[in-house]
Amino acid sequence: MAVYLVSALLLLTQCQMAPVDYPPLENSSLSEAKFELGELLNTSEHSSPQPPGTIRCTPQTIIVGVRKGGTRALLEMLDIHPNIVVAATEVHFFDWDENYIKGIDWYRNLMPFSYENQITIEKTPGYFTSLQAPERIHGMNSSIKLLLILRDPTERVISDYTQVYYNRLENHKPVQTFEGIVIKNGALNTKYKAIQRSLYDVHMERWLRYFNLDQIHIVDGNTLIRTPLTELQKVERFLDLPPRIVSSNFYFNQTKGFYCIRSDGRERCLHESKGRPHPVVNETVLQQLYSYFREHNHRFYKMVNQSFDWH
Repeated sequence: MAVYLVSALLLLTQCQMAPVDYPPLENSSLSEAKFELGELLNTSEHSSPQPPGTIRCTPQTIIVGVRKGGTRALLEMLDIHPNIVVAATEVHFFDWDENYIKGIDWYRNLMPFSYENQITIEKTPGYFTSLQAPERIHGMNSSIKLLLILRDPTERVISDYTQVYYNRLENHKPVQTFEGIVIKNGALNTKYKAIQRSLYDVHMERWLRYFNLDQIHIVDGNTLIRTPLTELQKVERFLDLPPRIVSSNFYFNQTKGFYCIRSDGRERCLHESKGRPHPVVNETVLQQLYSYFREHNHRFYKMVNQSFDWH
């Protein structure tokens, strides 16, 4: 019954003046997997005064995934654009039932204040693999524009493992080697969640039931790392924004080994948790992963009428 009520609330206007008091997140015992996907709410943003002439809007664009594909880098780089405002945290409204039942007003109140000429963007990587998110987002706004950033599926699996590995170390929990998880009884463990998340064709098929392909722009995560401006200019065109992001907005940090951001007289790099060294993976295991993903990759290429330089 609660879900039906939420669907009705989603028909409300997308923008409205923000109330003075904002409802806090309810306490809930989230699983470890959900904790790894989410981020704590940045309460300082929501306690700031409302600038004159601004409102809160539900997003006109959502970065729907993919986990460990470069969603944080994409969001922070887009934040350079003066016509974009971004949500500071991963909201998990459309993929977590305990958030979705709180309703569209709760969701909107977690968005930043924006002026009339700005679009609001939020990113939650868990949306792409969620069974419910496509239908729920479509119910909110059937004409919304979606951003999906992907990288080589094998690299994404290794990066996924690396994040969980370091999280477990920091929390003094036991860890396993990559090969110990990926290989079970001498065969590839295709039930491993990180592998399931890299089956882009399986998940994309679900999104295409609700959205036209021209509503979904795919960002090449591998290219974003090497030459960020190229990918960001494509996003500007997709979002019908004036070109405002330029090469001087980026500089290569030799120590970190990736591009950092320069804007508004400030320089900043992604959090230290980004770009952690990956484990050296057994070559035979790598070849098994490449082989497993190959057919899925080609099916995905046909779905989106686009090819990528993946193994």
